[in-house]
Amino acid sequence: MKIALDVDGVLADVIQSWLTYSNSIRPKILKHDIVDWDFWKKFQINRYDFYTELSSCWKNWRSIPPTETNLSFTTQNLSHLGQVDIVTARERSTDSFVKNWLSHFDISYDNYVSVIDGPMKADLNYDVFIDDSPLNASRILKLNKKIILYSQPWNQHIRENQISRISTLSEAVEKIKQN
Repeated sequence: MKIALDVDGVLADVIQSWLTYSNSIRPKILKHDIVDWDFWKKFQINRYDFYTELSSCWKNWRSIPPTETNLSFTTQNLSHLGQVDIVTARERSTDSFVKNWLSHFDISYDNYVSVIDGPMKADLNYDVFIDDSPLNASRILKLNKKIILYSQPWNQHIRENQISRISTLSEAVEKIKQN
């Protein structure tokens, strides 16, 4: 079993760090206000600015909280089911910060795979993808691959029958065991 595990929005709550920064320079946005993947459009934030700011949050990786407690234990349990690779879409300049974050939280994984654009993940050879992106989920489904969607405010509109939805990563362990 080969498992592709996303970082941003699944393991790391980087949007919380971005909100702290953004709310210091713009009108306040709350996490539950982010109901679309490209929410920055709704708030008149330039796409380039958003992604640059999100990348800069990783430079201060110690300030990025995990999405939930016990991720170390849960990723160890995932590793018992097969090969777990971190599969992430990001600027290469942030890879070292992400790896520091993963190490700091004792996240178990076999390989670190970085792609330029999220939907490119679907082209990789994995049995199951654990992700929070509605764009990635749609592309993964189009290629008839299995997706476990980590619930976030920006993916609640996804209602496809083929998608397994989880609220905690430990639920993914149980869903993978069942298949």
